[in-house]
Parts: sequence; structure tokens; C-alpha cells
Amino acid sequence: MMSTLATSVRDEASTGYGHNIQRELMSGLTVALALVPEAVAFAFVAGVDPLVGLYAAFMVGLLASIFGGRPGMISGATGAMAVVMVSLVAAHGVQYLFAAVVLTGVIQITVGLLRLGKYIRIVPHPVMLGFVNGLAIVIFLSQLEQFQTKSVVDGVETHAWMTGSTLALFCGLIALTMGIIHYLPKLTKKVPSSLVAILAVSLIVIFAGLNTKTVGDLASIKGGFPSFAIPDVPLNMETLKIIAPYAFILAGVGLIESLLTLTLIDEMTETRGRGNRECVGQGIANTATGFFGGMGGCAMIGQSVINIKSGGRGRLSGISAALFLLAFILFGSGLIERIPMAALVGVMFMVVIGTFEWSSFRIMRKIPVKDAFVLVLVSAVTVMTDLALAVIVGVIVSVLIFAWEHASHINIVMRDDPDGSRTYELNGPLFFGSVKYFMEMFDPKQDPDDVVIEFANSRVMDHSAIEAIDNLAEKYRKAGKTLHLRHLSLECSKLLHKAGDMVEVNVLEDPRYHVADDELA
Repeated sequence: MMSTLATSVRDEASTGYGHNIQRELMSGLTVALALVPEAVAFAFVAGVDPLVGLYAAFMVGLLASIFGGRPGMISGATGAMAVVMVSLVAAHGVQYLFAAVVLTGVIQITVGLLRLGKYIRIVPHPVMLGFVNGLAIVIFLSQLEQFQTKSVVDGVETHAWMTGSTLALFCGLIALTMGIIHYLPKLTKKVPSSLVAILAVSLIVIFAGLNTKTVGDLASIKGGFPSFAIPDVPLNMETLKIIAPYAFILAGVGLIESLLTLTLIDEMTETRGRGNRECVGQGIANTATGFFGGMGGCAMIGQSVINIKSGGRGRLSGISAALFLLAFILFGSGLIERIPMAALVGVMFMVVIGTFEWSSFRIMRKIPVKDAFVLVLVSAVTVMTDLALAVIVGVIVSVLIFAWEHASHINIVMRDDPDGSRTYELNGPLFFGSVKYFMEMFDPKQDPDDVVIEFANSRVMDHSAIEAIDNLAEKYRKAGKTLHLRHLSLECSKLLHKAGDMVEVNVLEDPRYHVADDELA
């Protein structure tokens, strides 16, 4: 691994991604500080020990940075995957979680090797806007719990909202953090403003003896180096039946969030990541993490934005963030636990401001109503459920809207020829949304004995269209009429069953486009 790490660092230096090593390291340190409370919080969500979340943040962050397809993107334990793990841990224990994470990685590697990662780029822009806005809201809401204090009374842990001077001090430190992050870049960009803000606020709290919530109030982050261990589960089909459903969901959630984050970072940096390589990188990271006692993870948009804003563009920033995090666990837990949560909340609030697409409010009245609807829908589903489901819902709704709109774009021009035959000239795409209208345009009983359907200006898009053509051919056959189907693609004609002998093939003119059909797989 160390040789691979050295090679990656040299590659970054040669490609220009890692030309500013100091900035990459400083950015990595900033990200590592922000990773600590997130990893601990997501471990609590999944119902596992905080170190399980921290080990995941270290392992996934390191390996995804080395092997992934998007330099500068940060990976680690995430809430989207944590919520999927809850029921598995509760029902079967943490060892089954580790086994599921290993299988998750294998599935993700397979997706990457099959080159399926490219399909994330077909996500419509309104879905992307909704995803980004919804995620910004989720990040904001996740920080609100830090405004609560916990206490133990008679062995029962209770939580209460901050009030009075405690709340005023907490908000004041958040405002100071945000102010430093906003104004420092106007003076100098040699050091990440987020890192300066965290250090400055921490020093003020420590030396002034201010009583405010710190990282140590969440949990202790002290631990040893993660050790290799095969998950302690029976190696049989029963175990596979238990972990497989969770593994497929985790793999899907992780890849959707990672690839959408990759697309967002592409836009921010005006560069292009490699989706399929990212799938493989995420798979390697999760497979290894499962063997080293981690809860698995994927790309983290909040920390990725922090990294990019802090000047991290290469793999070195992600690698150093992971190594800094490990150093915190091994050696620096005492110092890290003294960092005020207000500083980290302030950093995340600035991430929210930078992530949210404020322009979406301005363009709402300018874009089509359907796009505005999809944008709001995806944002709402993201907040109420999770990112992966929101994107899936957004894509499905966009496809249905597209199908509804284009169902009426097909039209037929009918003309009677001098020889007594009738020609139907088809114009527009023939697919599942337009087949009903297509079938209603023909009347086999009233048509003359010789009928021609001209497909030169039409395109057969899917299996529903193939079935419609076959069914129409069968109706003409039963009516004793002769039907000619002209200018279908060769591929389309091969898929026809009942109308196969009705196709007139002109090799020089017939189109050769591909039809989406399961029979061709």
C-alpha cells in the first residue's frame, strides 16, 4: 500500500493536481478536523461504537483518495449509508455489518468494471439542483442537534436545547468562525480560512476558559490502529441471505451519492472525474474497511466542498486528511476533544451557504413548471428520506414527464396511392408513451387490401413499440389484408415475431439505429 501511496503522490505532482503540497496538507488537516464529529455522529446513527465510524472515515477516505476517480473528493462514513445499517446491526450485530460492507465493496467494484458509472451523467439538471439544495438543507438540519446539551439523571440520558448565556456563547463562537472563514480570504489565501477559524476559536475557548460544548462531549476518539479481521459470521447461504439485501442497498446509495458528488466537484473545479474508476475505488475502500472493523462509507459532499474551498485539488489532500484523522485517533485525541463544537458547526454552516444553489430561487419563474416541480420534489424527498431515493424518484418523474410530453409528438399522414393501396407515413418517436395513440390511428377492417406503413421519419425506441407493431401486423393478417412495413432498422426487423415477413428491407436506406430491448442483451 505504501508504494501505491508514494506512486499516487508522485502522479499528482506530475499532473499538476498536487503542485502545492503545503496547501494540500493544510486542506487535509482542515477536513480531518471536520471529519471527527461527523464520523462519531454517524456511528451513533448506525448503532455502533464511535471508533467504528472513525475507522471507516480513515480507511474509506484513504483508499478512495488513492484508487478513486475524482482527485480532491473526500470520502468517509456518511449518514445516508448509516441509516441503512441500523436494522442490520440491531437484528444481527456489528459483525454482520462488517460482512455486508465487504460485499458492498465487491458489488461496487463490479459496477465499475462493467463501466456502469457513466449512467449517472444522464441525471437531469433539475434533479441535480434538487439534490444539491436538499443536501444543503440536510447538512444544516444535522447541525441543529449540536445546539442541545445532554445530562444524565438517575442513569437516564436527557437532552435539552441550549438557553441563555450558554446559547449566546455558542452562537457567538459560530458567528466568529463564519466571519473568519468569510473575510480571511480577502486578506490572504495562503492558508485555508476554515483551518484558521477552527484554530483561532479553539485557542480563544481554551485560554479564556470558556465553558462550551466540545468534541469530547460527543465521545472519546482515542483508539489503536485498526486491525485486520475476517468478519465473525458463519460462511453459509443463510448469512448471504441476511447481508445481501443490505449490501445491494448500501452499494447503490454509496455509488449514487459518490457519483453525484463527483459531478458537483467537476463543476466546481471545471475538470472531469472518472466515474467508473470512482466506483472501483469506492468498492476497494469498502471491501477493505469491512475487514478492518469499519462501517463503510462513500463520498461526503460537505467535506469535499470544504476541501475544494480550502485549496485541495489533488489526491494528496484526501490522503493527508485520512492520515491526520488516524493520527488524531492514535496520538492527538486529548487535543482534538478540546475543540469547541461551535467552530465545527460554523464551518458546516459555511458549507451549507456555499453548497445551496441560491440561484434556483431566481430561476424558478423562468424555467418550465415541470422542471421547477422536479427540483422542489427532489429537495423535499432528500430531506424527508435519503439522497439516493430522492435521485431515483427525480429521475423517474423526469422520465414520466418526458414520456407524457412526447407521447403526442407522433403523428401519421395518410394518403391513398393511385394503385389503390394506402400509405401511412409515421412521424415522430414510437415508444411506450406513444404506442396507444399509434394503435388508434389504424383501422384494419376499413383499410384497403394493400397497406404500407412508412417508418422513414420515425424511430422505434423500445420493446413496447416492437410489440405494438407486431400486434398491428397480426390484426391486418386476421383481416386478410397485405401490410408492408418500410424503412425499419435491421435490428428492429429481427425483433419482430408476427410481422417478420412483412418488412421490406432496403439495405442502402434503412436506418441502423439500436432499439432498447431485453432480447438484445
